[in-house]
Amino acid sequence: NYLILKNGEATIGLFQGMFDQNMLTFNPGLTNRMERVDTYTDVRDVQQTLEDAGVELGDRADTDSTGPASIMLVDPDGNPILIDQFFWEATNKRTDKYGGDLPARTRFAVEIIEAIRNRVSSDFPVVFRFSRWKQGDYRYKMAKNPDELKAFLDPLAAAGVDWFHASVRRFWEPEFEGSELNLAGWSKEITGKPAITVGSVGLDSDFLRSYVGKESQRQGLDKLIERLNRKEFELVAVARALLSDAEWAVKVREGREDEIVSFEPKHMQVYE
Repeated sequence: NYLILKNGEATIGLFQGMFDQNMLTFNPGLTNRMERVDTYTDVRDVQQTLEDAGVELGDRADTDSTGPASIMLVDPDGNPILIDQFFWEATNKRTDKYGGDLPARTRFAVEIIEAIRNRVSSDFPVVFRFSRWKQGDYRYKMAKNPDELKAFLDPLAAAGVDWFHASVRRFWEPEFEGSELNLAGWSKEITGKPAITVGSVGLDSDFLRSYVGKESQRQGLDKLIERLNRKEFELVAVARALLSDAEWAVKVREGREDEIVSFEPKHMQVYE
């Protein structure tokens, strides 16, 4: 099964059971509307540039061929989630400039953000989503205190991030002792940049319970609205609640919360 999604100039392909990992694809010679362009860098030239830089390719194009061809490369650790794994000391064991303390572990992301910032207009928003917890350790905190969070966020903000999207499992939990601010609130406090919160919005338990078939009950939004009103963060991301009710936002806006379809674990199932 597959599905092609298009939003403006961005195209995303969802392929179920067809590829083992996530991937990015680039098509020299074609626009994102699959229109041919007159001048472009041939894939064999791209291949030569990468190999000259010491990059090992998984699949190579025949250098004696002409016309359409393809190459494939995988990141050095074979990981589909690359940037975040540089941040975590448990996965980043590098001894070069991309490893070491927390500011050094942000360097890879900083260089990517700087490259993006240099290629887009000044009014193009760059949003950076990060998570304090990890798939292998849900209790992990990348930053143990505000000073460590500042050491992580400041280089990213200086590189050109406009918004920080801070992922936590429960938005209502304080990030550090002595303050009610959650991770998004602290991100805004430290950098002065607008922030997006997320985490069990409209529900009383996090997504982990859903994965093991546990129910999550609908929860009022008073605490969330209170935080929005005091400008702790600017935007709110919603996940599971929207899986159950595509009109969730409309019903909340119109004060029809009693009509919201309650979340059930089965709503996370894949239907073929």
